[in-house]
Amino acid sequence: MVNASSNNQNQNEKLIRLLKEQLAHSNQQNEALSKQIKSLTEQVRYLTKLLYGSKTEKSKYNTLDGQISLFDDDPSFNDSEHTEEQSQQTISYTVVRKVQNKKRNDSLHENVEVKAIHYHPENTICDCCQCQMTEIGTTIVREEAEFIPARMEKVQHIEHAYECKNCKADLSQKAQIKRGKSPQPPIQRSIAGPSVLAKVIYDKFVQYLPLYRQVKEWERYGLNTNDKNLSNWVIRASHDWLLPVYERMKNIMLEKSILHVDETYGQIINRSDGKSGQSNAYNWVFRSVPCQGPAIVLFHSSLSRSRSVLEGFIEDYSGTIVCDGYSAYDKIEGITFANCWAHVRRYWLKADSKNGRIGVKYCDELFRLEREFKHLSPSKRRKKRQKHSKPIVDEFLAWVENSPFYGKNALAKAAEYTLNRANGLKAFLDDGRIEIDNNPAENAIRPNVIGRKNWLFSVSEAGAKANAICLSIAETAKANGVDFYQYLVKLLRDLPNLDIHRNPEIINNYLPWSKTIQAECVK
Repeated sequence: MVNASSNNQNQNEKLIRLLKEQLAHSNQQNEALSKQIKSLTEQVRYLTKLLYGSKTEKSKYNTLDGQISLFDDDPSFNDSEHTEEQSQQTISYTVVRKVQNKKRNDSLHENVEVKAIHYHPENTICDCCQCQMTEIGTTIVREEAEFIPARMEKVQHIEHAYECKNCKADLSQKAQIKRGKSPQPPIQRSIAGPSVLAKVIYDKFVQYLPLYRQVKEWERYGLNTNDKNLSNWVIRASHDWLLPVYERMKNIMLEKSILHVDETYGQIINRSDGKSGQSNAYNWVFRSVPCQGPAIVLFHSSLSRSRSVLEGFIEDYSGTIVCDGYSAYDKIEGITFANCWAHVRRYWLKADSKNGRIGVKYCDELFRLEREFKHLSPSKRRKKRQKHSKPIVDEFLAWVENSPFYGKNALAKAAEYTLNRANGLKAFLDDGRIEIDNNPAENAIRPNVIGRKNWLFSVSEAGAKANAICLSIAETAKANGVDFYQYLVKLLRDLPNLDIHRNPEIINNYLPWSKTIQAECVK
């Protein structure tokens, strides 16, 4: 009996121990599932916000004292309205409105030709005494804009030859003949003149009008063509005459010590690497900083987003590159990478929580200081940053490092992103020429993004390269206040008749900031 009771007790203890183990395992599973549910709930909330929420990066946490949002829930609206005596009170306000002399947005430029149309009475004889009436004044009733459509002209270049009859009659003399020489065209044996090529390129890279949609417009003007011809014109003109300007601007840019870099995707149908046309190709953008001379914006087309593309473009460049947190921007000899605080702020803004708001507040305080330091010289801006911005950066990084942010939620991702790029985020503190964010590059790459939505893709790598060259010339011209169309006409008219390959220094006179271009092509 004793042995039986002892065996029962042992079995009960084993059963209890087994049940406890199962309970502990179940609790662990529940805890893991709870974390997963929390993470998925956060992702659903974030994706819902992307679909239906505001797309602006302006923080909703920075409202001024006493101001509330019309759209966010506010507890004050949950209280019942006080009636009786309070509702009978009358409060009067005095609103002072300033008269604004706002200029009309649709006004014509001052250099537009004025055409006046005069209207006189049909009969200027007085109905009373039958005498001739005298004009006593005029009134401009209205002004309206009139559009005169462009017209096509066929320009024939005719070379005239002359000979000397006197020398021709003397058999002992050689025949003397002189012949007029027409200027060289931008494309040999092509009907496209400089103005037509400039118009095609301008419409595509400034108006973002795809070539296949330009065909009908050219037919209306009187030129029968197709999108394949237009594409060949752009590629040929870019390679022969715009590429030398692009290469010269690239050499000047790589002499500077600070660059902004960013990249975006695109599509090339016929790829040399064997990948499908649905695979992403990439357009990189490089932009100089204002404090280091004229603005230069260059695009570079490539099949990949790897570090080797960046290394191949910048070659032996030595300096600082301001960039986002992409892994290709790292570990290149001779280059210091300064990371973008706007990207850091976006990560903390995604973490829509109390700690997320704290992270956003740190970033907003840094940007507020940058707005104050904006117009200072680089040396003064560096001193101000060391005094005011550095303590905020140190405090922020210490707070992130000491906070228990773990897991795969948005808060942990924001903390990891910040700490992994701490050195790059501190770079702007030691150099007043470095911007706190990479917004100049992101703004510079927008024309490519807008164009991509209209062009959709490039058929060949040559076409993608031509796109990058044209975009570079267009954006650099605009950044230097140059009319891109007039600039293109001058380049395509002058360069074919200059020996730019033997004397490449001639290109310096045709850069967007040169005195020649600024005098002739400024807006």
